[in-house]
Amino acid sequence: MEKALWYLLVGTRGGANRARIIRALSERPRNANQLSECLDVDYNTVRHHLDMLLEHDVVETGGGEYGKLYFLTDRFEHHREQFETIAEHL
Repeated sequence: MEKALWYLLVGTRGGANRARIIRALSERPRNANQLSECLDVDYNTVRHHLDMLLEHDVVETGGGEYGKLYFLTDRFEHHREQFETIAEHL
């Protein structure tokens, strides 16, 4: 997970937005539209970042297809300290 976090947050463009999405989901589960509004980021951009986070097991979904909620995974929560350390480099 640590390598994936370095890649997602520092190794590619968009790491700052991915960190913002993770922080927003730390507060409470949200759907892509809610994330777009609260972060003032284009909906399609949020969806792209969520797909990347899903692919690397940082977030998971719940609920129906329409308005599905995104949650941080237990695996991510287990590595939260590493996230905080990496986020300091942004």
